[in-house]
Amino acid sequence: MSEWERSFQRNVVLPPHCQRRRTRRPGSTAFRCVLKYLEGAALTQGAEYQLRLSLFDATYHHFFGRTWRSSRRAARAAPPRPARAAFNETVYFHTSLNHPGIAAVVEVVATAGKGDGGSQHLSCGFGLIPLFGNGSEATDPAAEDRALKLYHGTPRALLHPRFQDPVEKNKYLTVMEKSHLQYALKTHQPLETIFHLLPENLLVSGLQTIPGLLPAHGDASDCLQKPRLMKPVTCYLERLSVRLYPSLEEFEEELLDLLNSDRLLQANAAPDGDGVAVRERRLHVGVHNGLRFVQAPQVAVLVPEAEVVRGGCPGVPGSGARGAGQALVLRSRIQLSEMVPHPAFGVCFQLEYVFCSSGRAGGKALPGSAHGETADIRSVRWAVWSPVLGAGEAEVVLPLRGGACRGPCQTLVYRTPTSGRSSRQGKHVESGTVQFYVSTDSEEHLVTAAEILRKDKDESEKPPTPSLSPQAPLRMAASPRGPGLSAPARGRGQPPARRGRGSRQEGGITHLEADLGSPDPEPRAGDQLRALPFAPLQVPIAAVGLQAGSSRTLLSRASLARLHAAGFPEILDHNQEPVEISEPVDPASFSPRLEEADPLQGNEIILQFLAFGRDAQDGVEGTWPRTIFLTFQFYRFPPVTTPRLQLVSTDGGLAAVPAQLLVRVNKDGTLDTGPPGLQLKYMVDPAFLRPGEQRWFVRYLAEHSLQIDVWDGDSLLLVGSAAVKLEPLLRQGRAAVRTHHELEVATTEYEPDVTVMGREALRHGALRPLGVRVAVRGRLHLCLANIGHPCEETPGQPPSLPPPRSRVVPAPDGAGSIPAGGWISLNAAVGGRVSRARRLAEVDGELAAALCGRRPEARLAPPAVPGEATAARRRKLRRMALVRQREDAGGERTPQLSGWQEQRARHLRDLQIIDAYRERVKGESISRMLSQAITATHTVHAVLGTAEFFEFALKNPYGVQHTVTIEVDHPELSVILDPREWRHFKELTKSVTPVEEEMFHLRDDLRPQVYLRPKETVRIPFKYQTFSADPAVVVAQGPAGLGAGADAATRSLGKSGAGQTKHIQVSFQVSGGKPIALLRVKVEPQPHVVDQTFRFYHPELTFLKKTIRLPPWHTLPGAPVGMPGGEPEMFVRCSDPDIICETKNMGPGEPQDIFLKVAGGPSPQIKKFFVAIYTDAWLAAPIQIWQFYLHSLQRLDVSCTAGQLSRLSLLLRGTPAPRRVQAFTSHPQELEVDPDGTFLLPANGIQDLYLGVRPRRAGSRFIYLNLVDVESHQLVSSWLLCLSCRQPLISKAFEISLPAGGGRGCNKRITYTNPYPSPRLYFLCTNRPDLLQFKEDSFEVAGGEVYTIGLRFAPSQGAGEEEILIHINDHEDKNEETFCVKVIYQ
Repeated sequence: MSEWERSFQRNVVLPPHCQRRRTRRPGSTAFRCVLKYLEGAALTQGAEYQLRLSLFDATYHHFFGRTWRSSRRAARAAPPRPARAAFNETVYFHTSLNHPGIAAVVEVVATAGKGDGGSQHLSCGFGLIPLFGNGSEATDPAAEDRALKLYHGTPRALLHPRFQDPVEKNKYLTVMEKSHLQYALKTHQPLETIFHLLPENLLVSGLQTIPGLLPAHGDASDCLQKPRLMKPVTCYLERLSVRLYPSLEEFEEELLDLLNSDRLLQANAAPDGDGVAVRERRLHVGVHNGLRFVQAPQVAVLVPEAEVVRGGCPGVPGSGARGAGQALVLRSRIQLSEMVPHPAFGVCFQLEYVFCSSGRAGGKALPGSAHGETADIRSVRWAVWSPVLGAGEAEVVLPLRGGACRGPCQTLVYRTPTSGRSSRQGKHVESGTVQFYVSTDSEEHLVTAAEILRKDKDESEKPPTPSLSPQAPLRMAASPRGPGLSAPARGRGQPPARRGRGSRQEGGITHLEADLGSPDPEPRAGDQLRALPFAPLQVPIAAVGLQAGSSRTLLSRASLARLHAAGFPEILDHNQEPVEISEPVDPASFSPRLEEADPLQGNEIILQFLAFGRDAQDGVEGTWPRTIFLTFQFYRFPPVTTPRLQLVSTDGGLAAVPAQLLVRVNKDGTLDTGPPGLQLKYMVDPAFLRPGEQRWFVRYLAEHSLQIDVWDGDSLLLVGSAAVKLEPLLRQGRAAVRTHHELEVATTEYEPDVTVMGREALRHGALRPLGVRVAVRGRLHLCLANIGHPCEETPGQPPSLPPPRSRVVPAPDGAGSIPAGGWISLNAAVGGRVSRARRLAEVDGELAAALCGRRPEARLAPPAVPGEATAARRRKLRRMALVRQREDAGGERTPQLSGWQEQRARHLRDLQIIDAYRERVKGESISRMLSQAITATHTVHAVLGTAEFFEFALKNPYGVQHTVTIEVDHPELSVILDPREWRHFKELTKSVTPVEEEMFHLRDDLRPQVYLRPKETVRIPFKYQTFSADPAVVVAQGPAGLGAGADAATRSLGKSGAGQTKHIQVSFQVSGGKPIALLRVKVEPQPHVVDQTFRFYHPELTFLKKTIRLPPWHTLPGAPVGMPGGEPEMFVRCSDPDIICETKNMGPGEPQDIFLKVAGGPSPQIKKFFVAIYTDAWLAAPIQIWQFYLHSLQRLDVSCTAGQLSRLSLLLRGTPAPRRVQAFTSHPQELEVDPDGTFLLPANGIQDLYLGVRPRRAGSRFIYLNLVDVESHQLVSSWLLCLSCRQPLISKAFEISLPAGGGRGCNKRITYTNPYPSPRLYFLCTNRPDLLQFKEDSFEVAGGEVYTIGLRFAPSQGAGEEEILIHINDHEDKNEETFCVKVIYQ
């Protein structure tokens, strides 16, 4: 017997009276009853007593619920006190029957011994505890303890017909003198949280175990006083089917005959020709904890499997798997979110039939129907499944139950008679089976655009749901589908594809990624089920990035000579002499001292992109681009998107691996007539660097690589990525350096056949192969140069200052004149201040507008001061001036004044305006002047993720002590409260000021306070740190261009647009809100360094969940060397607060993973964000910053056969303006589009784009499709085609041997016989067109005739084996036969 069955049988509840059930009100009242002790003269010394508690309805003389029994207690007498039996037991229950007649009956039972050694229970008396008063409210719980008087006899006396309510009116009941029960009854609101676990009217003790509740805290043994729920686990039931024996048809036929006979018997009628038919088959599925259903069971409609197969519904088992279509199947899956990993929890199934009658018999409806409707509902079978911890995900087969056994649904269940059965059914005669697949995998959830904006915070903060089984065996997947492909619609008789955890596959790539919405393999919990603080949902991808390309040259000397003779711009040093190309310096010879001692501290970095050539090993998967453009980011400069560059051949393609020159394309589509190539310059002058940043820049060149993405300029598809080490840019004391590099441009392709299983992939300690193949697409030729320049001296700042040791911001002393109002301050040469007066009209734009608004010929013009006079205010002033002019123009009312009188009146009016203005701004000006006297200014150069530390010297100017409250008006600036963090930053900045422990006190509003003695000065530590970067959503990446003269554009670090300056004010206030000092922090954002770039391609409006494995910490550039304590723990922070980004240390020697959860937007949106990686817990400075791009694409699932053409269509929706567009694909040999050229997409119109998919190999493939505006080169829309390709049936196999190492190839012939009696036209295709060519691509053969197919095998350069498929398709391009030729090159 299972734990669920034991719990269910022990807690059967007697229902209330039927009249009560009809008038039951919503809502239930929870009670807590404490039975303390029994005392009285009727108790016998040494005897054992027991209390029994039941619920009673005095109105209907009806007991209901279940009787609760206490433990046995012996009575003890302590004269002169009578005998007492102490119980001190607590009973909990809840009921919705809030009527004065509802009461709890307490029975006192004495236990006496019998002669045969047994025991006898004797009822000594009983009492009634009223639960509700005269109304529907619970009894007043004001009295803590109450004495319950007891009556002689047993509670059965309450069932006597002459019993009257209330009890006091019954003359048949006799009170037990000097005996009572001490108890306390109160309502218990905490019990309301477990109403879904505890049935109504069930009396339980706090010592009992309620399935779904956690044990009590600490020494407390009462788990119901403050109940705590166990964490639920969501599980899914898929591919559910029900089989009834001996068959579905026989079972339903016999059931209908019995129901029809019962109908005629009740109607007392003869057979009338009417019958009973099955209208619907329903399955109720719910979670039951042995006491009650946790939630109302879900109702699903079952259909016969034969109907499903005829309808072609996806996601259901085929007849080949279930056999003859004799099963009821569910076409969808069931999600149970209330499941709890407890042995008493079970999933209950109840199968019921809905019958209808075609007519009436004798004017009477079917029995059991309501209101005369000819419908009847009958329960047929039921079953319970109790999940076993450790069973994991598996196929579950349960026997169905029927007949007169008690079930959780509390209904009568049909039992098939056994007399009419044959013996072949055996033990399954009265049952049947229900079969399903259970899993706890969480599917990818579709989200809407509105949900992406509001971002469900509860979901984002919860860790992944743990599995039901802590140690579950992994099951191999038999599905040929690739990573994340949904099951396609299956035809008749096609076997189902098993979808296990193993069918999940992830690609471990750096810049090209597709993650489709399929179940993610989840980690297993420990022996104790608990919520994991961090659990990777996917196989981690390696974050090793691109390997910096080697500089070895594959071009011949002749090709190199033609390349350098193409006329690229000459690179000159600061003496205007050409810089020769040199070999890169050996990394071991790098010396930082040479860089610091270099007199030419200015660096002019030149990137010269020369040519782009196709790799010799590049396959024919994709077409070679006609134009390209590049994207990259150098140091802290803004990201660059180059103009479109045309690929122009240098030798007409005579060379084996030609390098095509890069020529800039103008906006009108013509080629630039200037020199070829693209040249970009970056000026890194110490005059524009922050103090000490010169060393950082040298370290950046020595340790980092520049990642360059190459894009197709026409299709806007990613060609590949390359990386080049920047170490050759270090001059090491030379005037200039110049190196030539030939970089491999690589892309990544998936290998779906290599599957990493769930738990093995999550096993830490080793990185398993992730099924990703890196393919080299081409080679990029570029020159790197660094020209040294003398440093531009700036007043008051040496060329290269070391970082200042003192980071203390001094408080203002208030000496000297204060610039305010109409004064402007100039720094005099002697160090003092000189101030000169300015006219008020020059200071305030609003006053100037008021003075000159009446006369357009006025000499004063209001200064254009943005922010002082807004556009609305200026319009109002102009209207006021116009009204005044119209009033002055009224000559009938106003006498005409002479010229000098009019001028005098104007002057008087201006003086009045000025006087009114002075009076209005006097208080504001004085307050501003006083504030400036106590204001100190500090400038912070903020970089993403880097904490800027400084201290402010706060002085108490008063002669009495004060408690100062610090108020900061921006969340990115904070006071360092932890002395450990303060000490950490002081060590980093080499500050020598002291650290004071427990310096601050936090108020209730979390504002810090500090105590200052009279005239005391303390240093307040501040930290400014921002994680906000560029906008999280950027436009689709395309050739934006660099503007005019971009090929020679010089980008300066100090002049680059780094962002708008922010001003943050910190106020130091004493009691009453009076400030004693003000600190104004000027924040100047600076661009940050990007160490690595990731690109993910993902279906739109879905969540991307990705796990990235961090490389070993000592391999990261910038990681500290020789840190004590071994490997440091890593921390991550994301620039977008709506993105979940977290990591956790898995133990010593184990790698760390970063978990990302990002909400994608609509296609073709690209979301951009950054992740900073730290090795210190205080997040002082990141050791690396990663940049992420999430490309949202429309998803399209395609199910096809290799070598066979599958046709489908896409619906294109026009934009508000008409566009000339063209469709481009990443695999043009496998995906055909119609129209294949440029076509007009009408404005706001709808047009079909027809696709033809012919995959060359079986498995899962990802193909990208872009719709591009050919005039503006903008991405209009993009799709991610998810191909699930099946292998065709091989009818014949051949094997040949060919010599390896070149040669002329080999000719072979094979024969094909037309199996049809009529002539047929056939087409030939192969999966390896690079190794096999046909003599004729099509042929026509008469019926039954034989045709000889000529084959030409190309030579191979290396030895090995290749399997080449020959597809023979009919005139509709459907596969007729497939031959396999195994070629052995030796």
